[in-house]
Amino acid sequence: MAFNKRTKIREVLNLTPENQIIILMGWVRTRRSNKNVTFISLNDGSCIQNYQIVADPTVIDEDILRKANTGASIKVSGRLVASQGSGQQTELNAESVEILGEADPESYPIQPKKHSLEFLRENAHLRIRTSTFSAVMRVRHHLAYSIHEYFHQKGFFYIHTPIITASDAEGAGEMFRVSVLDPKNPPLKEDGSVDFKQDFFERETNLTVSGQLEGELAALALSEIYTFGPTFRAENSNTTRHLAEFWMIEPEMAFYDAEDNQDLAEDFLKYVISSALRHCKEDLMFLDQRAAEEEKTKKAELRNELSLLERLTFVTENKFERITYTEAWEILKNSAPNKKKKFAFPIEEWGTDLQSEHERYLVEKHFKKPVIISDYPKAIKSFYMKQNEDGKTVAAMDILFPGIGEIVGGSQREENLEKLAQRMEELNISREEMWWYLDTRRFGTAPHAGFGLGFERLVLFVTGMGNIRDVIPFPRTPGNAEF
Repeated sequence: MAFNKRTKIREVLNLTPENQIIILMGWVRTRRSNKNVTFISLNDGSCIQNYQIVADPTVIDEDILRKANTGASIKVSGRLVASQGSGQQTELNAESVEILGEADPESYPIQPKKHSLEFLRENAHLRIRTSTFSAVMRVRHHLAYSIHEYFHQKGFFYIHTPIITASDAEGAGEMFRVSVLDPKNPPLKEDGSVDFKQDFFERETNLTVSGQLEGELAALALSEIYTFGPTFRAENSNTTRHLAEFWMIEPEMAFYDAEDNQDLAEDFLKYVISSALRHCKEDLMFLDQRAAEEEKTKKAELRNELSLLERLTFVTENKFERITYTEAWEILKNSAPNKKKKFAFPIEEWGTDLQSEHERYLVEKHFKKPVIISDYPKAIKSFYMKQNEDGKTVAAMDILFPGIGEIVGGSQREENLEKLAQRMEELNISREEMWWYLDTRRFGTAPHAGFGLGFERLVLFVTGMGNIRDVIPFPRTPGNAEF
């Protein structure tokens, strides 16, 4: 007989009590007893709600009930009846309880009390058992599912781009090296440099920072594709917004211009956030209450004017504001914070790269809605972006969200071979090494565009969490590769 004949708590909550026998399995959140009865609060991860088990010590051996400590996993068989207390419609009168895995209350770290987020990061292997992190992970799942759903419905094809690559798509150089050479005694060339010809791939290789370039190759054959996979940045940033390993969604579309790109990105964001609001109601209500409590601890000027649920609804129901970099620069230059020297990075000369403080001012103070900024200065953007006719700007766009800043970055790609090759030369990017990328401009080039969305930033926005390390199960950051 199969062991797993259980009913999930998510399903039990929708059942009408008819004295039917059901089996539940899960982890004990709390246990309390009086002389006549023991109450066990059980959670199986299927939803935010715990479920109440009522155990009679004359029916269930007291030695077994004593082992049903917080963190223990149990199997319970019993009758579904109307609840005698408040909080849930039904409860389970236990007829048998089996301890599947004990948890010593003296050493189990996730006890039923308030734990700091830092403490939970140190116990990331167990933190998903808490209400907060189980809610975040369920929302993360639904967002990932809705991303695939959106692009599938649009006729896009899902492409797996390489994780090990010899190219640096961003030109940033902050990459993790992949090598099988002996780090203590690598083979050297005559000039003293490492001889990567003797390495596994016979050349220097790294973990990818983006699947975009390979995505372009696929789009110029399949028309519309997207990637959704892990990317890596060896950037020594200990901030609440940076991870060394994170997931990226990168659609690439042939026969799209810059405006088409903006339209798709806005529609996409509204779709996935609306999907989370529909499918994760209970989890988002819980996270909304949690965020409200956290807001009370902040200084008045740093508090959000809208609750988490209000922010999500606001994004889905309002058209994003669209402005050019030049218009954004003028707004910022003439803003009160800039004139009063409140910005850490003052806005002076045209061409300055916008910092998060500038982005948040535009979104949260000036427009009070999501903003799409387009036509950035060529000098501060990547080589592959289409050059505008003015010779100074490129057809790039960033989407800015409240509390997050930049959530999407994209552009129309430069399809002209001569312009692309010239830009690569200006930035000392090897045309010989990128021959395969240039081939797409030699053979059947076409206008095309795409964007990148850091998945964890989206999860951060939707869940209202304050630190990006709390929206991925096992964060990778400088000095931290545990679990």
